[in-house]
This record gives sequence, C-alpha cells and structure tokens, in this order.
Amino acid sequence: MAKTTTLNAKNLEVLGAERLAALLIEISTGDALAKRRLRMELAGAQSPVELGKEVRKRLAAIGRARSFVDWRGIKPLAADLEAQRAAIAGTVAQRDPTEALDLLWRFMELANSIFSRCDDSNGHISPIFHQACEDLGAIAVLAKPSAQALAEQTFRALLANDYGQFDGLIAALAKAMGKAGLDHLKQLMVDLSNRPVEKPAAKDRIRIGYGSSGPIYQDEIAERSRPSTVKLALQEIADAQGDVDAFIAQYDVKTRKVPAFAAEIAQRLLAVGRLEEAWNAIETAVPRQRAREDWLDFEWEDARIAVLDAMGRATEAQAVRWYCFEHALSPSHLRGYLKRLPDFDDVEAEDKALDLVKKDKNFSRALGFLISWPDLNRAAALVLERAGELDGDHYEVLTPASEALAGKHNLAAVLVLRAMIDFALIHNRSSRYKHAARHLLSCASLSAGVEAFVGLEAHDAYVVRLRREHARKSSFWSLVE
Repeated sequence: MAKTTTLNAKNLEVLGAERLAALLIEISTGDALAKRRLRMELAGAQSPVELGKEVRKRLAAIGRARSFVDWRGIKPLAADLEAQRAAIAGTVAQRDPTEALDLLWRFMELANSIFSRCDDSNGHISPIFHQACEDLGAIAVLAKPSAQALAEQTFRALLANDYGQFDGLIAALAKAMGKAGLDHLKQLMVDLSNRPVEKPAAKDRIRIGYGSSGPIYQDEIAERSRPSTVKLALQEIADAQGDVDAFIAQYDVKTRKVPAFAAEIAQRLLAVGRLEEAWNAIETAVPRQRAREDWLDFEWEDARIAVLDAMGRATEAQAVRWYCFEHALSPSHLRGYLKRLPDFDDVEAEDKALDLVKKDKNFSRALGFLISWPDLNRAAALVLERAGELDGDHYEVLTPASEALAGKHNLAAVLVLRAMIDFALIHNRSSRYKHAARHLLSCASLSAGVEAFVGLEAHDAYVVRLRREHARKSSFWSLVE
C-alpha cells in the first residue's frame, strides 16, 4: 500500500482546496517567482485575455530591468523566463494564437538586453530562447499572419540576432511563410546586401569597445556582420525551398574547397540524388593542414562515406571508416565498420581494433575509448601495463574510468585514483583536495579487495608516503580526517 505521506497530486487532494490555498500563500511568502506563478495561474483561470495581460506586464518589467544578473540570479531569471514562455506557448496559444504570436515576438525581443546583462556561460538562458524560436513556428501556423508581414518580422529579427537567439528561425517559420513569404524574405536579404550601410554622424556613433587599432563602433560591427547574416539567411531559405543550387551559390569557388563547406554541399546534393556532383564536391575539397596527426575533418569524412555508400562503393567506404577509427580512435566509425561486416568476421575485426586501441600512444585517449566501448578487461590491462603514463590532470577521463573499473578490477581502479591524488598534491591544486580526499577513502575500500599489489605499494604504505611527502598540506589532511 502506497504511503499517504508521499508527495504526489493524489495524496495532496485530501487536504482540500482551502488548506492547499493557505499552504500556497504560506510557501510563496517571500518568493517572488512563486507569487508570479500563482498570479499567472489565477489570470489563466479567468481567461486567456487576462493571462495575456499578466504575461505582457511581466515582459515589460523584464525589459525595463538594467541590473547585472550574477550567478546567484541566473537560475531564478531562467525560471521566470521559462514560465512566461510556457504560458504563451501553452494556454494563450490554445485560445488565441494571434495574441500568443504577438507575445512571443515580444518575448524574443528581450533576448539582446537580457544576454547583455548576464553571464549565460552555463547555458541556462539560451535554450529557453531557442525553444521559443521553435514555438514561433508552431504558433504562426495557427495564427496565420500574412506571409509578407511574417517575412518582414523575420527579416527584422535576423538583423537583431546578436546572441544567436534567432538561429533556426527561418526553418521554424518556413511552413507558416510558405513560398510567397520565403520569396519575400529572400528579396529583402538580397536588397540588404546591395544597400550601403548607413553610417551615423560622428556624434551619434556608439562606441562598444577598443581594439588594437583604436575604438570599435557599433556600426562597424554591423557592417562586418551583414554579409554573414545575408549569406546564412539565403542558405536557410534555399534549404527551406529545397533549392540545392541556390544553397551552393552562396559559396565562391575557393570556399567550396574548404572541407566543412564541401561536406555541406555534398550532403545536400546526395539528398536529391545528384551523386556524381556530390562526389566532385568532396574530391575538390582540400583538407586543412593538421595540427595533430590524429585530427580529422569528421564532417568531410562522414560526407565522403555517405556518398561512397550511395554510389555502391562499399569497400572504399569501409576503408574510410577504418581510417577514421585508426587515426582518431573514433568509436562511431568503428561501430559503423563492424556493423557492415559478415557474421563472425566482426568479432575478429573488433579484437584487432581494440588491440590497436590498447597500443595507442595517447594513453588517456585509449583509456577513454576502452571505458566507453566498453572493454573493461583491456582497460584494466592498459592501466596495469602503462601505469607510468597515467596523467592525474585528466580527471574527465580518469574519474569515470575508476568508477567503471571498481569491483572487478580494483587494482587498476586504485592506480587511477592514486594518479589523481598525486597530481592534486604534487601540483598544490587545493581546489581538488576535496576530490582527492574522497579518492583516498575509495582507495582504502578498494584495496581491501586486492589480493596482491604485484610490486606496487600497498594502501597503508602509500598513505604513509603521502603523509611524509605532503605533511604540510594540512587542508588536505583535515579533509581526510
């Protein structure tokens, strides 16, 4: 029988409306976000019109704000924005799509001012605007604005896309704009490219920073970004209209030789069955000079594989897959290679491939591959055979490796943990002491399951050495104690 104290909607119903209302008032006291949410729910219960008014009022307040939002305030701001977006795309859109469309455009107009006064490096705000951008497409289909008006609104939005909030807007609105709207937007972009940039008078220029050659002005940035804005827009319009040639026309002959762009062109030609042209696009590309031997243009390689497969050149496609795996230890290319082998041949090929991984000169890359594949037996053998190559600074590889190896391969897990402990202490990385202390505790637990340390320090001896060599690191030892 389910506990009646479990917090779920069914159990809370027994409290009754009056008690729940009192609790909500109590819980929301001092919580501005909760209060705004309750007001929105009350407005929505009255009518979509009232909810629209509540949302519009809140958007206006957000737009007037000028204070910087630090790391403490970013999550509440994100929650507030998401509540407004959800209300518009949900309740308002169901009852009045036209009002919802207008509100959502107003919502999107806030993006530049919001991003300019907050640090969104952790990505709390961006996804909300990207979702709102997708919502615009669905709501515009319901609201049915004129194609010309929607194209003009889209045009203005793309010119104000300072933080990428409108990325994907053309694809989202393509259905609502239809051919007439897309054609109109295309003409607006072409006209923009042919129109000289209007430069304000010297006294009206807005300085936004300084560069090596002097001050940087807003109109200069706009002038430099215009060609890119037009080009990307015309390419997205071409994609929306299925016009491959119009897409390709945005690249000059030199640019078409850049592998990443050649891959884009080839994939689109492939999609419409123009195989020979797709192959020519791939073959004319000039791979960039590699900074490292293991660096590959994966977009170009993947497009090359796709075209070879489509042309029936399966053996060559397999050779490219193996090349990508062998040079960059790419799991996806190895899986693709093995998938296309006959039964039983794939087992032998996998063993051969994983043996190559184990011998790879980049230890951390090899360990990460074997852990994620997964092949824990080979991963443990790699650690034991090449323990001297463990780099404790690569915690992003070593932490999941220690967790995966623990239990079945305790000695290997202990060595991985010790590498991170040693690195933190030797290099005085005090920010990692908390993790190192936890790793030392894990080493004690795992060492109890190690039958023999085969020439390596037992746990007690390791701790004695740490205390001798790092006796002065009291902040670490206090965490251990």
